[in-house]
Amino acid sequence: MKSGQKLRYRAIMVGALLCAGGAYAAEEGKSVYLLGVTASMAGMTPPPGFYASSFTYLYNGVGSGDAALSRTFGQAGVTLPSFGSLRINAGVKATANVGLDVLSLLWVAPEKVMGGHFGVGVLAPFGYQGVDVDIKARAALTFPNGTTLQRGGRARISDETFAMGDPLLTAFIGWSSGNFHWKLSGLVNIPIGSYAKPDLVNIGFNRWAADLTGALTWLDPSTGFEISVAPGLTFNGNNPTTNYKTGTEFHVEAAVMQHFSKSFAIGLAGYHYRQLTGDSGSGAVLGAFKGEVSAIGPNLTYNFQIGKVPVFTSVRWLHEFKAKNRLAGDAAFLTVTVPLGGGSRH
Repeated sequence: MKSGQKLRYRAIMVGALLCAGGAYAAEEGKSVYLLGVTASMAGMTPPPGFYASSFTYLYNGVGSGDAALSRTFGQAGVTLPSFGSLRINAGVKATANVGLDVLSLLWVAPEKVMGGHFGVGVLAPFGYQGVDVDIKARAALTFPNGTTLQRGGRARISDETFAMGDPLLTAFIGWSSGNFHWKLSGLVNIPIGSYAKPDLVNIGFNRWAADLTGALTWLDPSTGFEISVAPGLTFNGNNPTTNYKTGTEFHVEAAVMQHFSKSFAIGLAGYHYRQLTGDSGSGAVLGAFKGEVSAIGPNLTYNFQIGKVPVFTSVRWLHEFKAKNRLAGDAAFLTVTVPLGGGSRH
């Protein structure tokens, strides 16, 4: 391969590496905690019993950015002038499409714990994820005498997968007093879902992670007005395959709703996400990136019965904005929950 072709090839491949490994903060630009999953009635815990739920998530996002890497080459172990330096500049634009369904089974204990309703559950995500990446890259090799050789190139890379993700274990406890309802929830990601290092996209994360979220709901039964807010933190372990450690993540979700009856409510929901610490490890080739994004949109809840079985549904659409080192797009959510016995919603 000629030197110019080698430089062009190297520039394109590094551009792909920037996108796949770190052009967006958090590995692969996504988080274990699914932003927007919590909205109306966030602080309320259902009565004792078993509950089955299906949470469908659709997302389309676009992101672009520029990045650069430089390397000086010298003779190892010898104090001599460098042989030259290589600088690679890449412009990356990525489009992602996601279609997931998260099936969950929850159990709320019949006996109170510490004065509150305690529950545990398991979540199993599966679905589709695809990404298209457009890369424009230029490499410049500068020799000690000042001579510079430059080459550029453009490439388009696509990847997609349909698979099972990492299962998650959850536990929660909630209390109520008058119009106030509050809950504390924990979530643990178990890294056994579909994951392959060569792939540009993966449903699984290949890392342990834990999330702690607190939620508060104020609901006035006389007027039907509701305010819910749920801040939380996600703590990420290291991905041993890529040696990439996503930083600690903060997220807060909120909803303002008007309940017109026990069956129907409408309002606004949204979230704000920010990385508190940067990414680290040798896999984070661009250093300690931090991501940030916000979203807002309409939220609707509707409850009905099929025979004697109550069905609780929630639909919302959230538009993302003010993204930094993250994709920005639109997300649609549909939640369907059915009690399997032993309780109904407050």
